[in-house]
Amino acid sequence: MSPHSQWYPLPSEPTEPTAEAHDHYRFQARLPPRASTSRVAAGLALLLLVCTAPLQAACDDPPRPRVDWSRCDLAGKDLRGVDLANATLVRANLDGADLRDANLYGADLSFATLRQARLANTRIEAAILTGADLQGADLSGARLDRIRADRAQLSQASLAGASILQASLYDAQLVETVLEGADLRQANLEQCDLRRADLRGTNLSDARLTSANLEGADLRGALLVKARMSRARLMGADLRNSDLSRADLSGADLHGADLSGAVLGNATWTDRRRCRPGSLGACE
Repeated sequence: MSPHSQWYPLPSEPTEPTAEAHDHYRFQARLPPRASTSRVAAGLALLLLVCTAPLQAACDDPPRPRVDWSRCDLAGKDLRGVDLANATLVRANLDGADLRDANLYGADLSFATLRQARLANTRIEAAILTGADLQGADLSGARLDRIRADRAQLSQASLAGASILQASLYDAQLVETVLEGADLRQANLEQCDLRRADLRGTNLSDARLTSANLEGADLRGALLVKARMSRARLMGADLRNSDLSRADLSGADLHGADLSGAVLGNATWTDRRRCRPGSLGACE
């Protein structure tokens, strides 16, 4: 070989790209230009901002089922007979509003104010009234079955003749409330404040009144069959001619209560002894 000659390697045979290389090229081909990427990101950010912004209730919307009147000022409004089934009225102001014969079935009235509102004969079944203020409201003859009104304010309201079956009124305020002739079977009234309430002829059978305050309440002729009244405060309550058969009065305070003519057969007395069948006016 000549000293001036130089050896060059022969070029290798061309090879097909690997599958990994194909995937890499396809991925690169799909990538948009940098400017397009930034525009897409900005658009997505704007869409996210719009979607997460709080929706405002349209307080001028006409009354209809599922309307959203949250936080709306509807004080004194004439809403007689309107259909507000499943409406959202959270923290709405309905003080003094006229809702007689209206349909509020399943409506959410959490923390709404309905002071002095007129709700006679209104349908309010399965509604949410948690923390609502209905002080002095007229709910006579209303249908309130299965409502959730825990910690609601119902003092001095009228619920005479109302149907309140299986309702939850845990820790609610019912001071001097009129419940004459109301149907509260299987209702949860635990820790309720029912001082001086009018419960004449009220049906409280199977109701839960554990630790409720019924001091000075009028329970004449009330039905309290199988009612759970352990640790209830009944000082000075009028229980004449009431039916407390099979009721649980263990740990209840009955000082000064009038039990004349009260049916106490098979009731669990304050000291946990069982009253004899036929006990009347006293646990025998």
